[in-house]
Amino acid sequence: MEEGRIPLLGEKFPEIEVKTTHGVFKLPDHYKGKWFILFSHPADFTPVCTTEFVAFQKKYDEFRKLNAELIGLSIDQVFSHIKWVEWIEEKLGVKIEFPVIADDLGRVAGKLGLIHPGKGTNTVRAVFIVDPHGFIRLILYYPQEIGRNIDEILRALKALQTADKYEVATPADWPNNELIGDKVIIRPASDVETAKQRIELAKAKEIECYDWWFCYKKI
Repeated sequence: MEEGRIPLLGEKFPEIEVKTTHGVFKLPDHYKGKWFILFSHPADFTPVCTTEFVAFQKKYDEFRKLNAELIGLSIDQVFSHIKWVEWIEEKLGVKIEFPVIADDLGRVAGKLGLIHPGKGTNTVRAVFIVDPHGFIRLILYYPQEIGRNIDEILRALKALQTADKYEVATPADWPNNELIGDKVIIRPASDVETAKQRIELAKAKEIECYDWWFCYKKI
């Protein structure tokens, strides 16, 4: 990755030492062998962010079943994070179990492109999904005024893992696509011979195709 620009899809997550509510970590090495979802929020003690933290925690077990960890981030100090998660447990009855990065100097936010001047001086709502080898596989940015859909982040993680495992792609709204349901898309043929083979496989009912470039199957 070039110095001075934000990381892109397919690149290694930048090596950063971070101070969190669970101690000091070195990313991405701290999660080596696991997926991790780093998500930034604008500020502690704000209503939309509070709803997101509760929603992430309620889905935390589902993320962990997929060999994935969560880690939050904002430019607040660690003392603020600690007090806020205490408030969430005391007032809302939800214990936040994942760590939260205290980026009060903005060092991590700067490396990851989390501060967008047109949207203020706080971090936007970003999501980075990083694979067990430390590569960035998905990036999402939301403005401060829109809370995230945690189910969509979970769905995206499942889709990435499925794509890796079966060397396929997933359609829109998978696993509930309006054309092919929960089936997955076979990657398009890149030569004439493979295109012909796809048609033969479809005739033999080993796969299904709308055409040679649009084939799919059940997994």
